[in-house]
Amino acid sequence: MKSLEFKIYKVKNNYALGLALSICIFGFSPSLLSQSIYKITDSKDIDMKLLGTSTLHKWSMDAKTFEGEAQFGFAPGNDHELTSLKSLSFSLEALNLKSGEKSLDKNAYKALKADQYKDILYKLISATVSPEKENRYVIKSKGKLTIAGVTKEITMDILGIVNADGTITCNGSDKLNMTDYQVKPPSFMLGAMKTGDAITLEFTLVYKKQKGT
Repeated sequence: MKSLEFKIYKVKNNYALGLALSICIFGFSPSLLSQSIYKITDSKDIDMKLLGTSTLHKWSMDAKTFEGEAQFGFAPGNDHELTSLKSLSFSLEALNLKSGEKSLDKNAYKALKADQYKDILYKLISATVSPEKENRYVIKSKGKLTIAGVTKEITMDILGIVNADGTITCNGSDKLNMTDYQVKPPSFMLGAMKTGDAITLEFTLVYKKQKGT
């Protein structure tokens, strides 16, 4: 009887020890604790542009208002040593893009089907982070970009900078063709000015750590 009781006691102790070790390993893992949620902050530095060409001159449309969220991972005990990017997304309302030329804007919104598809969206699929120099990192990313309701997978290199105040700046650009997203290159001046199919999406995003993460 005592032998049976000893075995039960031993099993219970082993279970308790295993549970405690699991909590220590998985519940308090430094890699888990060092992941934080960041959101795009309202900063004068944030910017997103669409750049293109036309039969008359180059053109650009610029936006200063958009939303986004990211989850960055850091080395244990060091919030300035970036090690991973677990997720990243942004949402840009097409009507926030402005060129300074009303006729171009109007035709661009029509081409982007802004009345039907309000936002230009991006969502990260995967990323690898490599240090470039102090507080600067090259992020090789793969994600899905949605324009005018059409989603395409894209790859791009993003420069990540961990700033002194703890914010993280992400700079990147990607060349694409409007027709790949079923967008007809807009024209204006009664068709005298026609835009080219190829455009470049450029962005500067500044992410700020959220409290409690």
